[in-house]
Amino acid sequence: MESGYVGRFAPSPTGPLHFGSLVAAVGSYLEAKTHGGQWLVRMEDLDPPRAMPGAADLILRTLEAYGFEWDGPVLYQSTRHAAYEAALDRLRQAGMLYPCACSRKEIADSAIHGIEGPVYPGTCRGGLHARSPRAWRVRTTAEEITFNDALQGSQTQVLERDIGDFVLKRADGFYAYQLAVVVDDAEQGITHIVRGADLLDSTPRQLWLQKLFDLPTPVYMHLPVATNESGEKLSKQTLAPPLDVEHPAPLLWQALAFLGQHPPHDLHRAALADLWQWAHQHWSAGRIPPTRIAKSPSDRFHGKI
Repeated sequence: MESGYVGRFAPSPTGPLHFGSLVAAVGSYLEAKTHGGQWLVRMEDLDPPRAMPGAADLILRTLEAYGFEWDGPVLYQSTRHAAYEAALDRLRQAGMLYPCACSRKEIADSAIHGIEGPVYPGTCRGGLHARSPRAWRVRTTAEEITFNDALQGSQTQVLERDIGDFVLKRADGFYAYQLAVVVDDAEQGITHIVRGADLLDSTPRQLWLQKLFDLPTPVYMHLPVATNESGEKLSKQTLAPPLDVEHPAPLLWQALAFLGQHPPHDLHRAALADLWQWAHQHWSAGRIPPTRIAKSPSDRFHGKI
């Protein structure tokens, strides 16, 4: 019987899945399944210039090769533009959204540095002064936004000070991640979000939008992010190797080990079904290291054991 728990894995099709992607998928999947819940897959294909042709299908084939089974159809954000525009209209009508004419250079030259770069100084809050709009921003305030992450503990931000009014529709006409993820999590009834800690600092922005839209707030758990030898997050930009679909068990074993689960060493060459069976029986979120980053396994684990 299902518990009401609804989790999700939401990759961006900018390239093949790598070890860091696998860690997020494994953590979110096992948290959902061991709670008797659903695990959904959403393709965050909001940014066509960054998307790699064929990557979405490759991601789904890779998940299948690694033994993941998702519930229901895959949701593609590229089909959801009408829902995002409707959400923007609600904010316009509430007086919480305004057009911005500033370029990135102008912001960088006039802003102070916050937790993720320049803090928007509110230049266009009072109007465009005969300039043409480039993007649309949501108003923030000086109130503290606090939440308790299930792994990383208590988190607090003041958006106006730490981030500034942030963009919901970009100058190129594409919708921002922060808007789309909030609208889609609500649409899909997501109750628990398990993802990488690289997104921890963006969570208060999502809580702010949930408040403005009067939406429920999911439970958040931010897993350690896998890094390379140089301490850089594994990504397409840092040349993270793609997952080996021919030999999935060694990397699945290593993802479980990375997440503190201590799988028996003899299972690293076991049948994939046996490794998953062990994982379902022994998964414990309490064993995940409560850190934001951790070094990824060496290349000998990249399907080459």
